Amino acid sequence: MPAKGPRVAKPASRWLTIVGIGEDGVTGLGDEAKRRIAEAEVVFGGKRHLALVASLVKGEARSWPTPFDAEMRDVLALKGKNICVLASGDPFFHGVGVTLARKVKPDEMLALPAPSSLSLAASRLGWALQDVETISLHSHSIDLIRPLLHPGARILALTSDGDSPAAIAGLLDELGFGPSRLTVLEALGGPDETRRTTRADAFDLKNTNPLNVLALEVESTPDARILPFTVGLSDHLFEHDGQITKREIRAITLSALAPRRGELLWDIGAGSGSIGIEWMLAHPSMRAIAIEADKERAVRIRRNASHCGVPGLVVVEGSAPKALVKLEMPDAIFIGGGGSDDGVLKKAIKALRPGGRLVANAVTLEMETLLLDQHTRRGGDLTRIALSRAAPVGSMQAWRPAMPVMQWSWVKP
Repeated sequence: MPAKGPRVAKPASRWLTIVGIGEDGVTGLGDEAKRRIAEAEVVFGGKRHLALVASLVKGEARSWPTPFDAEMRDVLALKGKNICVLASGDPFFHGVGVTLARKVKPDEMLALPAPSSLSLAASRLGWALQDVETISLHSHSIDLIRPLLHPGARILALTSDGDSPAAIAGLLDELGFGPSRLTVLEALGGPDETRRTTRADAFDLKNTNPLNVLALEVESTPDARILPFTVGLSDHLFEHDGQITKREIRAITLSALAPRRGELLWDIGAGSGSIGIEWMLAHPSMRAIAIEADKERAVRIRRNASHCGVPGLVVVEGSAPKALVKLEMPDAIFIGGGGSDDGVLKKAIKALRPGGRLVANAVTLEMETLLLDQHTRRGGDLTRIALSRAAPVGSMQAWRPAMPVMQWSWVKP
């Protein structure tokens, strides 16, 4: 008897089609995409998208609700019917496809993407897309672009509207990147496509199409605010009142915290927010909550976060341990200030998820005593960090020691 072949699972019914559409409308669609739109019982999309394919739609056309429903209730309510969703360009590049994929299984939908606006922009400029920094600033703070600003960098940015390129140019000029070359690519792929170029410090483009991509060729002045890729940013990059984990200590602390993709940090007694900020700078997926009792410092932390390109840092005003109640379970905790206050260390240890890391720094004898006790009871690593800096002594130089820091790092079993 011939050997039986492997069983192939019958694919689930694909009730949902996601069609990517460009500014050229029906002209740029393939035959399969056209057929799927024409056969759909209901076609969802933005008003602009629905207008572009109006000649194909035979079923009901529904525009997205305002405000946009990220839960996709209207689409999911029609599961089992023949449904089509229209999206801009590639639906899985900062698009509605990403939202739908959280709700619909892959074998229940068919995606027919068009080129993304960034792919079109790269092709117009002759840029190798794999060598370009890409970022979506659509409905996001333009401060997110700050960590990408390095001399020689090429950046493609999705923007929110026609005013965004001018705002980004102003930010670049303010930060010392005025000589940067900016190209605004408007209505890419459509009959109204245009491309205009200017310098950031001489930006004077008017009547910019809301549908635009901004291309940046970054150049800097000698005093530009550049955020290095390494941990341990210079202290002068942060506003502070002296309550800051100093550069060298911060680098060692972040090494002990060992950031991993998508993790959440609690920065207890955040001071200037430098630990949480650098944690988030490690990768765009990183999250952090800064807990700070002093209101003025809390305001300063928010400002530092924006100025360092991580405006998503969450600041909780209040004293630990009370302020820790109801916060999301962290993957890592840093205790820099207030760690010797009653109940703080105990609450932090209890809140940490299994396998999570806790790092606490001590400069006072009281905090050292607590950390020594925890090390005796729980294990982990104890490190003593002593730094000296050269400073004037009369007409000469000598080493001036900083306060030593005891660091306890521990992984919760």
